[in-house]
Amino acid sequence: MERRPPPGRGPATAALLGALLLACAAVLTGAGTAAAAPAAPAAPAAGQDGSLIMVLDSSGSMAGPDGSGSTRIASARKAVGSVVDSLPDGYPTGLRVYGAGKPHGCDDTSLAKPVTPLDRDAVKRAVDAVQPKGDTPTALALTKAADDLPADGRRTILLISDGESNCGAPKPCDVAARLAGDGRDGIDLRINTVGFQVKGAARDELECVARAGHGSYYDAPDAASLARQLVRASQLSADAYRFEGTRIAGGDSAEHAASISTGQYLDTIGPGETRWYAATLDGVSTADASVTAAPQPGVPVTYGDGLELKLTGTGKYAYSCDTQSAHFGQNEGAMTLTGAVSRVPSADHKDDCDKAGRYLLSVHRTSAPASDRSRWPVELRLDAEAPLPAGTTPAAARTDYGTAPAPVTGTPKDLVGGTGFNDAARVGTGVWRDHLLPGQTRYYKVHLGWGQQLTYAAEFANEPVLDDSSSHASTFVTTSAFAPGRLPIESASDARGERSYFGKPLSVGLGTVPVTWTNRWTVGDPADTVHSAGDYWIAVGLGPNAAQLAKNAAVGVILRVAVTGDELAGPEYQAPKLAQQGGDQNGASGADGGTKGRAAGDGDGTGSAAGSGIGSVTGKDLLAAGTGGAVALAGVGVAALIRRAGARQRFRAQADTLVGPQTGAQTGAQTGTQSGTQPGTQSGTQPGTQSGDDYRGGA
Repeated sequence: MERRPPPGRGPATAALLGALLLACAAVLTGAGTAAAAPAAPAAPAAGQDGSLIMVLDSSGSMAGPDGSGSTRIASARKAVGSVVDSLPDGYPTGLRVYGAGKPHGCDDTSLAKPVTPLDRDAVKRAVDAVQPKGDTPTALALTKAADDLPADGRRTILLISDGESNCGAPKPCDVAARLAGDGRDGIDLRINTVGFQVKGAARDELECVARAGHGSYYDAPDAASLARQLVRASQLSADAYRFEGTRIAGGDSAEHAASISTGQYLDTIGPGETRWYAATLDGVSTADASVTAAPQPGVPVTYGDGLELKLTGTGKYAYSCDTQSAHFGQNEGAMTLTGAVSRVPSADHKDDCDKAGRYLLSVHRTSAPASDRSRWPVELRLDAEAPLPAGTTPAAARTDYGTAPAPVTGTPKDLVGGTGFNDAARVGTGVWRDHLLPGQTRYYKVHLGWGQQLTYAAEFANEPVLDDSSSHASTFVTTSAFAPGRLPIESASDARGERSYFGKPLSVGLGTVPVTWTNRWTVGDPADTVHSAGDYWIAVGLGPNAAQLAKNAAVGVILRVAVTGDELAGPEYQAPKLAQQGGDQNGASGADGGTKGRAAGDGDGTGSAAGSGIGSVTGKDLLAAGTGGAVALAGVGVAALIRRAGARQRFRAQADTLVGPQTGAQTGAQTGTQSGTQPGTQSGTQPGTQSGDDYRGGA
């Protein structure tokens, strides 16, 4: 597997990251042990809409030895027990078996445990009663399993088999393709497969079933790996991205664009397809449109697969206001992906995209012929931010990162990150410990007020690796951060956001500039998206190929978060420090700091589409309250390699017109800036050009 380095990211600061890794090794307890213990149970999720049925091969071959002194069926029983112990409380789960009823017969499949809210003891009793006897009617078992699942929601079949079907037509691969379809009719079914000590035609068949079923294949050559892979596959199903929003169907052309207003929406997009949406914008508010795609983790993708967004005006001249692409940049497998485009009115209000009127958002999915062909669910969000009140002079732009803060120390607090933006775990300055499954992305949110900046590092310590994997298997770890409006942030520090991972200690991270209103008018700079106070998002991901590398089901990660700088009362020049009233160490804001000013549908993140559009947004009380909002859901796309494809030409706005003579004084007071250079960077150095850089492949 070859990876391309993210564009525009320099080498890591050795001293800072070295210190972080030493601290990480001291606190990542258990990461260096060789025990292949299953991951801890995931936290039960509010509003979970998924379901899982395990389909267990109970044919005669499962009575054979597994090479460890036990039988295959005995190992399978233990593995299924590990699965139910790791699933969230109440997660709808069932068990179907085939080949257990009689010595011969291609009609031999039965529902051992119906799909109901998780009853761990009942599932264990059901699998303990299984006695392998007969044939392997895999296709029939898959067909019945699909009927066992609820009619709605995210549905997963997890097939565990040690051999090839021996019941003729129809072929299991053909059945999987028919059952999963392409999702166009709202069918959300995935089929994952686990091959227990299989090779040759049997493995080919299981890989084909997973591919046709828009799922993933997991190889289990021994009993320990069977438990590990089953836990991974089932937890990824239970912890899939949790969507929120109003269902909508994007148009197939600009003429048929679906109308949207501020709020959150759900749609799907197929390979090579373009979806169109239209919104009416006023002439003064900043508008951010973000799109998050969440394909099944690990399904086949290539470097160029992803999303391409474009925001244009309408009328006689369809001016391009902003473009962005979000591509995977790797071929290990799909992960969550997000892109965003903005309409930011210029300082002098003379740009072509400053006009009030109808604007078009197009979302195109790029896809290689051999990539996953299913329709991806997408979450579309439109946010609006009102202008400052008339006569307000904002503080000068802050494009400096300054001196990196000392690593945050202390005993890590255990937490479970969110599946996405809608359920991201709240963090603040401190040290946090979590676990990642292969192909998984975890999300965290942190409050940043005016004048504050974020620095964080996600640290991975020594991880036990499989005995036969150390010489050839590798994957990657990655992180991204997002501002209110779900705007991807480029790191202003020289920390790296993505690195190859072999189970050895390393760190990825990001640092922002201080939150400043005028940053929105910087061009080609990592400051431009850091322009609103409110909730910011951190996303940390582990590559799918970790399933071929790590001995533990999940890999431990330490997250060190630092929010630095005094929070100011507003975005205006010489704003006083905000008197903290009720703020806490976990990143919650003060009494009214940074919680108003960004309209987002019904204001609770649930995506009401009943708003009246951006034209209704007003700009009251912004100075006292800030202009980013707790309402704004921000932040997705950890596997994405995000880049601005077109400069926001309208942002060339004359900032001097607004900031006036205080600009020089303001910039002069900034700490750690050097002309044209970020602290610790080496001029002209690109990722992958230095000795020791662990990216594989070219840019």
